[in-house]
Amino acid sequence: MDHIFAPWRMGYITGEKKLVDGCVFCNLQHDPNEQQIIARSTHVYVTLNLYPYNNGHVMVVPYEHVDTQEKLSPDALIDLILTVNRTLAVLRKAYNAPAFNLGANIGAAAGAGIAAHYHFHIVPRWNGDSNFMTTVASTRVIPDTLENIHRDLKSTWETLFHVKDS
Repeated sequence: MDHIFAPWRMGYITGEKKLVDGCVFCNLQHDPNEQQIIARSTHVYVTLNLYPYNNGHVMVVPYEHVDTQEKLSPDALIDLILTVNRTLAVLRKAYNAPAFNLGANIGAAAGAGIAAHYHFHIVPRWNGDSNFMTTVASTRVIPDTLENIHRDLKSTWETLFHVKDS
């Protein structure tokens, strides 16, 4: 019998949540340890999704606390899309991802887990990444730890864009 270990999912399963004041994304952008943050730009930052759909699932999050992209300035919107493009390049280089799902869930009715703070998902995809575990057991297998994913993506970002703490 094969076993799949994904210990970071336990908090999600048991309902344990980190206690934070206010918005998770607003707090995260000020985290001095930056254990989730991959890169920063003028108006947005790139962070790991703690409950990923696939290896390398990240989000691009504006610093500004808004619930929809319609409330972002034109400069912030441009920065968001350029950062999405940079993130795609990083994921292609780090994981050889041939395809992606991109998008945002705006509002709780659309499935936004954190509806009060707009964020944009980037999910790398590979042929055959939806296997029997997904279709039969409604379970995703993430083949690496969040710590390793963070290290790989941050290092690749710094290499591709010749920056530290972008």
